[in-house]
Amino acid sequence: MPAATEDKDPKSFADKDGHFRRKASAFRDFVSSEPGAKFPPEKDRYALYINLGCPWAHRTNIVRSLKGLEDIIQLIVMDCEMSPEGWVYSGREGTDPKDPLHGFTRHKDLYMLADPNYTGRYLVPTLWDKKNETIVNNESSEIIRMFYSAFDEFLPEKLREGNKPKGGLLPQSLKDEIDAMNDWVYNDINNGVYKTGFASTQEAYDQNVETLFKGLDRVEDHLAKGTGPFLFGEHLTEADIRLYPTIVRFDPAYYTIFRCNLKMIRHDYPHIDKWLRNIYWDGTEETRGAFRATTNFEHIKAGYVCVGPRANAMVELTIGFSGRSNADEDRTNGSNSEYPTEDT
Repeated sequence: MPAATEDKDPKSFADKDGHFRRKASAFRDFVSSEPGAKFPPEKDRYALYINLGCPWAHRTNIVRSLKGLEDIIQLIVMDCEMSPEGWVYSGREGTDPKDPLHGFTRHKDLYMLADPNYTGRYLVPTLWDKKNETIVNNESSEIIRMFYSAFDEFLPEKLREGNKPKGGLLPQSLKDEIDAMNDWVYNDINNGVYKTGFASTQEAYDQNVETLFKGLDRVEDHLAKGTGPFLFGEHLTEADIRLYPTIVRFDPAYYTIFRCNLKMIRHDYPHIDKWLRNIYWDGTEETRGAFRATTNFEHIKAGYVCVGPRANAMVELTIGFSGRSNADEDRTNGSNSEYPTEDT
């Protein structure tokens, strides 16, 4: 979720035309083994700042767990609810009571330490270098790719990318296809729920909700034609990691709070639903249980409920309430059911 601003206006996330446009992340350095690299891989040198509600942070936490980096990269968890000053610490429900490295109670202060002139949003995830006291990167798509192999020298042989079947999480043979899928999944679905949820005009909402569900239809069709439990067959890839945080939040949060309510995953997308249940419950070496272990539904629901009053505040009509689905029994409050269940 975007970091909060001082402005409580429900239109504060959208531009003047009513459309929400995500700003690019500002810190874009890399952990690298190249000679002379500013940020070389070292055990316990880096910390990953997240909250458990944010889907962008979630993807980095998945890969940290999936790769077995728990003892190599410190995890620092903030409260899932957004304050007027952005992400903060509270100590609630097992989160950190304050930044364990600096004693901060606001994530904003970490950004100010890295760059006193910084004027952007105070985003998660944030990859922090303890040695140089600065932010390495706050772009989730780049952080996960660092995590794939940058720290492999510290891991057991079986967890190193070079020893994974079919080339690991981003196999060279599939890279172009995965990159292409990532592009439209990000624009239509990952960010599409936000473009729908933060739309502040009817025109912006109508346009983006249509694009979002066309994207979900496209994923459904892709899985229907697939040959395995994952998006690209028998093995987990980056495409699954990037799609999962949005899909697992869809029925509990986006359907109701962001009014992404044309369809639900559990009732209207059988192939996506099956994919989600499989990846959530899988405990084999393929996923190492990382998806279920890093998914916290209470934080997800609490975080989006906090944002809820801003979502669609200026939209008068949301087209999903027309009752077009046959499965109405639990649509009124899908977030209360335990989902995904193990039964398929």
